[in-house]
Amino acid sequence: MPTTKLRTLLGATVLPLALITPAWSSPAPASAPVTDGPSTLCAPAGVLRGSYGQKASVSLCAGSGSPVMAVSAPAVCRRLGAADGLGCLTSGTWTARRDGTVVASGRLPGSGEYPGPGTYEVEADVRVRSAPAGLDLHGTVRATLTLTAPKAPATHRIEVDRGTLRRGSATTLTYRISRDSEQGDGSARFGLIAEEGSGATLTTADPRCVNPLIGRYPATARQTHALDCALTDLQPGHPATVVVRATVKGSCSTVVSKLGYWMPQGQALYTGGMLAGPTVGCA
Repeated sequence: MPTTKLRTLLGATVLPLALITPAWSSPAPASAPVTDGPSTLCAPAGVLRGSYGQKASVSLCAGSGSPVMAVSAPAVCRRLGAADGLGCLTSGTWTARRDGTVVASGRLPGSGEYPGPGTYEVEADVRVRSAPAGLDLHGTVRATLTLTAPKAPATHRIEVDRGTLRRGSATTLTYRISRDSEQGDGSARFGLIAEEGSGATLTTADPRCVNPLIGRYPATARQTHALDCALTDLQPGHPATVVVRATVKGSCSTVVSKLGYWMPQGQALYTGGMLAGPTVGCA
């Protein structure tokens, strides 16, 4: 094994990937059958060890069967000489690859678009902390997760008529928001946001849209690099159109779009959908 330099973080040794050992002696790839409904699959991902005998056994979990792929990294922490596991706080970032290609990524815990059934190599740059165990560790862990739930059909779409803004000019963007599913209702919140501090502004004559208010009441200042549009009549075969003027000054700025909407069983938590729309670049 090549010589590897160790780093320390708050008194704990941080082991790079080459020194991270499996959480269990002989872990098997996570390939257990998964039901077609929303479900979560977990697999051992690795052990992070501290310089004073602390260790954290980390798993990686991914949810499937819904429009999003929710990834978390639960861990069990142990201090030197303790037999019982202690709760841990985990954070960081994750990346999912299928056949060597990155198909989703995000923060821990967090979500990305569910790419559909398949075998995924999930890698996480994770920080594990536990005050009772006196533990603060950082490292990279990996797990193989085989998800079989089918990809949920798309219910909404966001389209835009151009993909690039020009530096130092104003550009008209026409967004088309469609609801393709018979489920749900015609209400949705359509949002646009440019990069804060870039000087970019988003304006529209559409009465359904406003620049969001900022500050405490009775402040009247508005966030001019963002737009919030309340759509109420989305129906299959009847898309909504929103025309926006994006002004970019000396600093370039992208413009991202998102759509929030309700689906059936709206009184239950987590029935709201969130769709990421196209990103308009800048040159």
